[in-house]
Amino acid sequence: MEIKKEAYDPSSQLNVCLLNDSFPPVIDGVANAVVNYAGIINSEFGEATVVTPDVPGARDYYSFSVVRYPSLDTEKLAGYRAGFPFDPATINLLKTKGFNVIHTHCPVASTMLARVLRDELDIPVIFTYHTKFDVDIANTVPTKPLQEAAKGLLAENISACDEVWVVSEGAGENLRSLGYKGDYIVMPNGVDLPRGKAPESAIRELAEKYAVPSDCPVFLFVGRIMWYKGLKLMLDSLLKLKEAGYSYRMYFVGDGMDRAEVENYAESLGLNDECMFTGAVSDREVLKTWYSSADLLLFCSTFDTNGLVIREAAACSLGSLLIKGSCAAEGITDGKTGILAEENADSVSKAILAFGSDKAAFKRLGEAACNEIYISWEDSVANAVRRYSEVRELWASGELQKRRNPLERLRKFAEEWDESFEAVQKRQREAIENAESKALAALAQADRNRIEALERIKEQIKRAGEQMLWR
Repeated sequence: MEIKKEAYDPSSQLNVCLLNDSFPPVIDGVANAVVNYAGIINSEFGEATVVTPDVPGARDYYSFSVVRYPSLDTEKLAGYRAGFPFDPATINLLKTKGFNVIHTHCPVASTMLARVLRDELDIPVIFTYHTKFDVDIANTVPTKPLQEAAKGLLAENISACDEVWVVSEGAGENLRSLGYKGDYIVMPNGVDLPRGKAPESAIRELAEKYAVPSDCPVFLFVGRIMWYKGLKLMLDSLLKLKEAGYSYRMYFVGDGMDRAEVENYAESLGLNDECMFTGAVSDREVLKTWYSSADLLLFCSTFDTNGLVIREAAACSLGSLLIKGSCAAEGITDGKTGILAEENADSVSKAILAFGSDKAAFKRLGEAACNEIYISWEDSVANAVRRYSEVRELWASGELQKRRNPLERLRKFAEEWDESFEAVQKRQREAIENAESKALAALAQADRNRIEALERIKEQIKRAGEQMLWR
């Protein structure tokens, strides 16, 4: 279908295309950000459409439109499905939507599709960097040469966008480590919890269900139960508190692939009486009740680029312990709006011991956090919409450089698959030939699954090369 291009009008009503590789029923921080962007834009500022890979069984009942495009099952490799951003039917449908700005939130399939749409519609592309992708690459890509190639590919894909936002200064520094050399704007995310604690009746009900004590400090962690969230450091610190005679109760609210290992480690440290793992909580009111029931949020992660849970906790007048120099600690004043510690168990435990166990002191800390670091999604999206308007003006005037970086690295990346996988395939063959235990056989099967998943992605990249060369 040929869609006639009209002169770009920066004064027309906002109609934004929001792209991300994850979206409910897949739940993560970036998916939550996109849900809030879309809902607030659609209700207050114009029109928003979310474009995301298809997920089997997904049901989209939102106030805004959701367009899903074909995807591959790469969950064994990456933990989520990979979208195919060059589907002609999807592109033709999106060309009819009347978008005047594109905002992509993931540097992989979403940004590739954003670049295709920009070429078709002649509208600007904004990219937001939310996540430390160097960590994700290290966890999913099997060899060092391929990891470096993947970083370069992401940096070039991001560099091809017309404006780049980051959610914190630390996120910007991490983006630079991938090889990105352009400018960026810090655009913090907000939280969707309004200021205020949960009702006392809900707090009492939660206390009864989970035996939340009132005579000692209650600590809380909210998030994915994954080692990279600093959970070993947290548990080691909790052990030191116990050994120092400090009485407390710790609740882990969340789930994740490492949960069983984390629970086993807590048990091995003898923390069964102090620690409880509740599982994931999807009900935002229940989550608000957890924040309202605790005295201090423990967040020892240096992985997160923004740490939305810190501001969710602040909404409920709950202060946090954070690692000095981490992205989550940006804007925190030690002893006033949070507690800061070095990234080791001695420092974390000593920081808590120094603060003491007086619940009134924890309350003052939380109230200061609520007053000084809280930002709502309404305010965050309003800031973004103001910048959308500026970008649209710059685009219309020609002052914003229209970037058309050729994706030569895309071809090179595809060519490197074969060479990089030879070592993996060799290990797989040797494990099969010399399997003397079930452990070796399991390793062989894991490698075989990884190869199959990577080969599917390789085929996508090869098919995409010609289409993406000058977009």
